[in-house]
Amino acid sequence: MKKLIILTFLTFAITAKSQETTKLTLKDAIKYALENKADAKKAKLKVENSEYQINEVRSRALPQIAATGTLNYNPVLQTTVLNGNYFGAPGTTIQANFGQKWSSTAGVSLTQTLFDQSVFTGLKAARTTREFYQINDQLTEEQVIERVANNYYQVYVLRQKLALLESTLATTTKVRDIVKGQYDNGLAKRIDLDRMTVNLSNINTQKQQITNAIQLQENALKFYIGMSIDTPIEIPQSDFEVTPAAISSAPNASNRSEFLLLKKQEELLEFQKKSVIAGYYPTLSLSASYNYIGQGAQMPWFEKPSNSVYWSDFSAIGLNLRVPIFAGFGTKAKVDQADVQLRSLKEDISDTQLALDLDYKNAKTQIENSIITIQNQKENMKLADEIRKNINNNFMQGLASLTDLLDAENASTQAQNNYTAAILDYKLAEIKLIKSKGELKSLINN
Repeated sequence: MKKLIILTFLTFAITAKSQETTKLTLKDAIKYALENKADAKKAKLKVENSEYQINEVRSRALPQIAATGTLNYNPVLQTTVLNGNYFGAPGTTIQANFGQKWSSTAGVSLTQTLFDQSVFTGLKAARTTREFYQINDQLTEEQVIERVANNYYQVYVLRQKLALLESTLATTTKVRDIVKGQYDNGLAKRIDLDRMTVNLSNINTQKQQITNAIQLQENALKFYIGMSIDTPIEIPQSDFEVTPAAISSAPNASNRSEFLLLKKQEELLEFQKKSVIAGYYPTLSLSASYNYIGQGAQMPWFEKPSNSVYWSDFSAIGLNLRVPIFAGFGTKAKVDQADVQLRSLKEDISDTQLALDLDYKNAKTQIENSIITIQNQKENMKLADEIRKNINNNFMQGLASLTDLLDAENASTQAQNNYTAAILDYKLAEIKLIKSKGELKSLINN
């Protein structure tokens, strides 16, 4: 019973701890994603794997040493026919069996590449592969940052809309209660009370829809940063102050990770082409071996000459030269294919550069338009709120109709929603502008 109580207490404590609200600034969200999201982790693993690829290629330039061993049993020895002239018996033919029933060999061999152009090219390509994955890691981080920032701001806008609906719901409930009191005292019509009830029901429905949307968007945000879906989060209001973004001259697209990755891929294709061309070059290697062989009428292991088993050693050292002469134009076909891949990639690089320039131009235009929209919507929101308050006062004094009040409240709500949406558009445009300048990491360095 005591163990059960302790277990129950620990379970409750763990559950309570897991339900603690996590305060999540944009910087915190991005850092959490870079440390926990699978995409970021996999990109770093590729960088680590590139080191092993370098070691693999480097091994081709190092000595290759191997130990070998064989054990053979020959049930039937091959008969060789010899001319008797060699044995002092001219005009005769001698049949002789060469070899022994048993033979066993053990040895060590060494091979060292002295010249192989494909190995040297492979070493350079391996180092470039490491740089390729390092840039890919950087690009992946930027993609994670962009995705997290966009979803982060989406959550904020939905929460702002929910706060607005809750405020509107509270105000509308008060007005409904006033209309109900007037109706009970015969000072209002039934249709007025019904209209307020319907309006209140619509607001409650909208509130539920926004609440569901917030839950879904928060779940998406947690997924994109690699956080447990069950963890409650809190987003501070201060993160959403609108400050004009620094708009300078067009950035150099050649500094963007997308462009650098393609250029590094171009280098790799160049090395690939050189590796194929290396097929035209001769190769030279050194080989050496030392072996020990035992032969006899019985299995030679652990036997001696006294048992008709004889052991002897032999070795060899050699240079191996291979000069390609004709390969059926296969090498040329491979070189041509590599050249086509290079030319195709150059087209991608050119197109990417245009796309990156377009991203900056569009982001700059969207930022400028968003700032104007925010200013207009802010003034419009203030004006709509003043109108709502005036009509609400007039309604309380019997100087305005219920229709005027409902229209004013709807207009005020719409104006506030438009202002919130304008802030979201600005923030998303700001992310695009920062991305177009290649400065997404500034979101976690500031």
